[in-house]
Amino acid sequence: MTDIVLSIVMLAALALVAGAFVLWRRTGEVKNPALMVLLAVIAVINVLIWTIPTEGGEAPITQLKAAGEG
Repeated sequence: MTDIVLSIVMLAALALVAGAFVLWRRTGEVKNPALMVLLAVIAVINVLIWTIPTEGGEAPITQLKAAGEG
């Protein structure tokens, strides 16, 4: 289940970047597209936090699955 959630978050981040580009090209506005890109960056960082291994060699997502909670 957690793999599905992380996949959806990554797809949402890609959609946010694409939407920000389209909004910027259509309106010339900068603030809202910049905030959309910032949100996409935050989403990608959250996925990286869950998937990059720690010093012990295990990623938090695998620790969660091993505990039987995911």
